[in-house]
Amino acid sequence: MKRLRFLISLTFTLTLTLHATTLAAQAEDVIRIGMIGLDTSHATAFTKTINDPEAKGHVPGAKVVAAFKGGSPDIESSWSRVEGYTKTLQETYGVELCETIEELCEKVDAVMIESVDGRPHLAQAKPVIAAGKPLYIDKPVAGSLADALEIFRLAKEAGVPVFSSSSLRYAKSTQAVRAGSIGTVTRAVASSPAHIEEHHPDLFWYGVHGCEALFTAMGTGCQSVVRRLTDDGKIEVEGTWEGGRIGIFREGKGYTGSATGEGGEKAPIGSFDGYQPLVVEIVKFFQTKKPPVSAEETIEIFAFMEAADESKRQGGKRIPLRYVLAKARR
Repeated sequence: MKRLRFLISLTFTLTLTLHATTLAAQAEDVIRIGMIGLDTSHATAFTKTINDPEAKGHVPGAKVVAAFKGGSPDIESSWSRVEGYTKTLQETYGVELCETIEELCEKVDAVMIESVDGRPHLAQAKPVIAAGKPLYIDKPVAGSLADALEIFRLAKEAGVPVFSSSSLRYAKSTQAVRAGSIGTVTRAVASSPAHIEEHHPDLFWYGVHGCEALFTAMGTGCQSVVRRLTDDGKIEVEGTWEGGRIGIFREGKGYTGSATGEGGEKAPIGSFDGYQPLVVEIVKFFQTKKPPVSAEETIEIFAFMEAADESKRQGGKRIPLRYVLAKARR
């Protein structure tokens, strides 16, 4: 009888030990995320999707554990939101607030820059890259093409994986076209709102969403851009790709678009399917350290938008992307 009780006790102890070991291993597998910039709804939306197991579309495998407030005093939609979003992250999700980005990097495995203002992104990215942390940068990747080039240069030099993307890239219909559902795309039009913020090139602030959808469908290879206004005063930017393919961004009220394949077949692109598909890619990126969007493609998107601004400055002239890239590198 004593032997039986001993065996039962031993089995129970071994079971508890195994369970504890499993939980510890699972805890080690959870990516600890630090968030920079609590001045956008993305900060709370992404944290909810990652941290709350009961959230619709919950993405497991990571947890936002630390944050740096940030905020821009000369952008009302930034400074007016910081305290509210900070309170939500602290009280609802238990996120620790850090006084510096360097302090944040010591507590996490990976970092998300969420600052709504692209201008501080380069300064915010530098200590993250120096710490060797995989980095996701929300749109816009930077406040200028020159800063975007510098971020990716520093990351490449340090061997640190970095990527940036709008959520519109991961809409199902857009991804289907990207995967070849209609063959090579010969023409595409993508529309999104294009609210303008005085401190950024026109399309960097919000038009980037539609431009991201356009490049997801078209791929890289844009050679030149011309910007004009439609009859109702909306921004329209036409890009010419290698082989004479045409891609157009058009300012609109919603998120829409269409692509035409080499055989004439059409397919929708440019819809907004929520944040969850993007968050899935971010967490996967932090786990694998393999960027799902190349630096070259992101740089070309921002060169496209910068060329649109240059076309505006030059009265609607067609601007080669190589021109704005050379200027930004100088």
